[in-house]
Amino acid sequence: MNIPHDRPSTERGDHPDGVPAEAQDTGAAEGAAADGPIGAGAGLPARVFRSRRPGGRGDRQDGASVAARDAAAAEDVAGHLVGGGGAGVGPPGGTGTAAAGDEAPARTRLSPLLRLLILTQLAFNVGFFAVLPFLSEHLGQAIGMAGWLVGFVLGLRTFSQQGLFVVGGALADRYGIRPVVLAGCALRIAGFAWLGYADSTATVIGAVLLIGFAAALFSPAVESEVARQAVVWEEQGHGSRTRVLALFTVAGQAGAFVGPLLGGLLLSVDFRVVCLAGAGIFVLVLAGHAWLLPQHIPGRERVRAKGGVRTLLRNRRFLALCSAYGAYLLAYNQLYLALPDEVERATGSQTALAWLFALSSLLVVTAQLPVTRWVGDRLALRRSMVAGLLLISAGFAVVALARPAAWTGTMGLLPAAGFVVLLTFGQMLVAPVARAWVPDLAEEGRLGLYTGALSSVSGLIVLVGSSLTGTLLDTGLPAAVPWLVLAAVPLAAVAVLPRRA
Repeated sequence: MNIPHDRPSTERGDHPDGVPAEAQDTGAAEGAAADGPIGAGAGLPARVFRSRRPGGRGDRQDGASVAARDAAAAEDVAGHLVGGGGAGVGPPGGTGTAAAGDEAPARTRLSPLLRLLILTQLAFNVGFFAVLPFLSEHLGQAIGMAGWLVGFVLGLRTFSQQGLFVVGGALADRYGIRPVVLAGCALRIAGFAWLGYADSTATVIGAVLLIGFAAALFSPAVESEVARQAVVWEEQGHGSRTRVLALFTVAGQAGAFVGPLLGGLLLSVDFRVVCLAGAGIFVLVLAGHAWLLPQHIPGRERVRAKGGVRTLLRNRRFLALCSAYGAYLLAYNQLYLALPDEVERATGSQTALAWLFALSSLLVVTAQLPVTRWVGDRLALRRSMVAGLLLISAGFAVVALARPAAWTGTMGLLPAAGFVVLLTFGQMLVAPVARAWVPDLAEEGRLGLYTGALSSVSGLIVLVGSSLTGTLLDTGLPAAVPWLVLAAVPLAAVAVLPRRA
């Protein structure tokens, strides 16, 4: 996918070459205004840092200035998200003060629009995870659904969301991200409000389908623009694109951590209050986007012609990435399938499971950016993804090796904790890199379609693979065998990864 290079600011208004939905473009050349109304950013530096392309590694600018900017960008990006940041940065390890006679380089800034959209990702997940963890109990206890029907309803929500991402991505390519994101937020509001008042199987199914399809609209629209702007960020010399996507991951994970806490507090009142609170969060998101999201983001061209799916299905390298990413998601899904069984075996209850989930979220929030910065300076996209998949495989192997000992109690939880830690660090490497890789494999103008297809294809793999995994865990095989089989899944993903990044 080819991303237009920087043009003079007088040709495109004051805003840097488009600012994404949930990424972080950069901001500010020396002396330019830092913050202003959305759509009024700062000028861009003239230097260009070429991204890695399928045909080669690209040309780097001369070392010191780019290295300084690259390191500083990752260290300060979270602070700039909420509006901090000084005037300049020095070389890595220095004090940030320019040498005598030298002008201090401009510090990389996030535009107001980028801060809005990344914080919106946080809000998306706060609203969603305030409701989702309590849905199954509500369906079983308050609505009186049988267990198989609860599972069926939850599966419908997953399908209407993950399976239809490709639709949302294609619509974003054709109509732009603004109408697709606004429509998705409106549907999510309606879905949560409907769920709060649903009291029969039919009305519950209608509500959860609406909730899922809403995410199928706004998520791929936002994520595709994140990926596009991450490439722009990299090409302008501000650092690796994976750092942009890592901040996106951190924002989402923070929301997933805060959401259940908020929902748990509100649940003491009523499940309906939880749903209405989730809807209220999306009302705020909708209002913010309607007011602040530009009608057109410079550098993003809408695709008028139909088609693209046939070309996608012939893109072997992209389908290989989808397969590898699906294998990763299948492995990650064992947090909800294999891990609960292991915790139940070791302790006799699932009380410790909440603490292990909290450990995973805390690791992502605190370590994602430093890990991405460290790896981004040393590994190309493919090698980073391979390293992450190997860590995930090692996590399954830890449990497999410990199972014959049949430890219980606190000692029995140690292998499970090791699995969670290794799986989470593997996630930190794989998830941002997979999204960062898509722009290099996507057809020109079809990034939304390809971003949605990545989720839809991998979601189908998880759907089929989870059924097989459940059967594997129930077959009565020796205790270590299912975990060894699961350890082979990320290794298989390494084998199918595209050979060039």
